[in-house]
Amino acid sequence: MKLKWYYIKMLCVLGVIVFLTLFATRRNAAREVHDVTVSFVDESAPFITRETVNKLLIVSNENSTNKAKENIALNEMEKRVSAHPIVKKADVYVTMSGQIGVTIEQRKPIARINGNPSVYMDTSGETMPLSQNFSAHVPLVSGITKKDSTQVYDLASFIKNDSFLSKHIIGIKKYKSGAYVLSARKQTYTITLGKVKALEERFSNYKAFYQKALKDKTLGNYKSISLKFKGQVVCEKL
Repeated sequence: MKLKWYYIKMLCVLGVIVFLTLFATRRNAAREVHDVTVSFVDESAPFITRETVNKLLIVSNENSTNKAKENIALNEMEKRVSAHPIVKKADVYVTMSGQIGVTIEQRKPIARINGNPSVYMDTSGETMPLSQNFSAHVPLVSGITKKDSTQVYDLASFIKNDSFLSKHIIGIKKYKSGAYVLSARKQTYTITLGKVKALEERFSNYKAFYQKALKDKTLGNYKSISLKFKGQVVCEKL
């Protein structure tokens, strides 16, 4: 008899727990969303503004706030934000307190391609529009066509991933001869790379030359630096 009452009590307790859980879940779903919080994975390069993200969250021409949480189409909102050409990934969610949270990962440019219109090339080799809100400090590329995209991507990626070159190289130009010529920050000379190949070796040679010339205080004496020849750095003085 005691065992029977024990099971009856346990069933009652379980029923109360299930009821309270369903009640809390339903109440939480019906709670109105009252605010939107937008955060960026990288706050140092705000290509897209929080105001723009808020506009993208509008569903059926109505503001997403002041609606019951269960009526908000989070997947639709996430698709709207993710479709923006500067956004790489978006995560849209609703907090327990009734806030819409949005986490934005932006695409990262590695070069700016001069053209009409000018665009960025991102870390995946695709183009992305310029931003009116922020300008990336990446090399300006000119003289190329669409067929040069692979070579430009390889060169720009190498420069971006090198701590010295990413701060040092500000321009990439392709001439009709097919040679790539680079511009260096605060230097009077150009750097003739030639074809995009053996980048590790060529830039290693250039860094050795740069450090020696910097120590000797002779960097301002040169008109051009050529890295076209294997194992050599050929300089032309002013």
